Amino acid sequence: MTTHREFLLKRLHSLLGIIPVGIFLTQHLFVNNFAVRGPEAFEAGAHFLESLPFRIFLEIFVIFLPLLFHAFYGLYIAFTAKNNPGEYGYLRNWAFVLQRYTGVFLVIFIAWHVYETRIQAAFGAEVNFEMMAEILSNPFMVAFYVLGVLTATFHFSNGIWSFLVRWGITQSPGSQRVATAVTMLFFVVLSIIGVQAVFAFV
Repeated sequence: MTTHREFLLKRLHSLLGIIPVGIFLTQHLFVNNFAVRGPEAFEAGAHFLESLPFRIFLEIFVIFLPLLFHAFYGLYIAFTAKNNPGEYGYLRNWAFVLQRYTGVFLVIFIAWHVYETRIQAAFGAEVNFEMMAEILSNPFMVAFYVLGVLTATFHFSNGIWSFLVRWGITQSPGSQRVATAVTMLFFVVLSIIGVQAVFAFV
């Protein structure tokens, strides 16, 4: 792969991780958090999204295709990246390594989550509060989903930091330190919203 082509693909990969994939993740976690207020609130939020015009078009071209590119090119990056946290054990290097590990785990988690929800819906099951409560009646699945939420929120938050650097928005060490603080705060807030939603179904 030429250096120029790889540069463009990494920029596209970074951009799609924020828009639309990261935006969809944030929206998905907020809608799931409606479950904290009970089954009716959750299903009202979920059904509103299902009633959007051109929903199938949006799901295919705004969510699934960008997500597939981001996932599979991300796997290529993960398995070709040179990780060296033992040699350079500072925060950003560890964040670089965790970005790759969380990305690999997320491919597995998202594939399973899509199978349990969207694929089952295609065979006639209804994606509702009861479905999620049934899935999360297993303690192993609770742990799996909590880990999935935490890896997704870290991957997205740290991905914002990488996006800002890759696109030349934060160039100075000072601006990158500020970006680290802000994105890690975002990680904490988004994680609380997501984990609350998981336990609301339990």
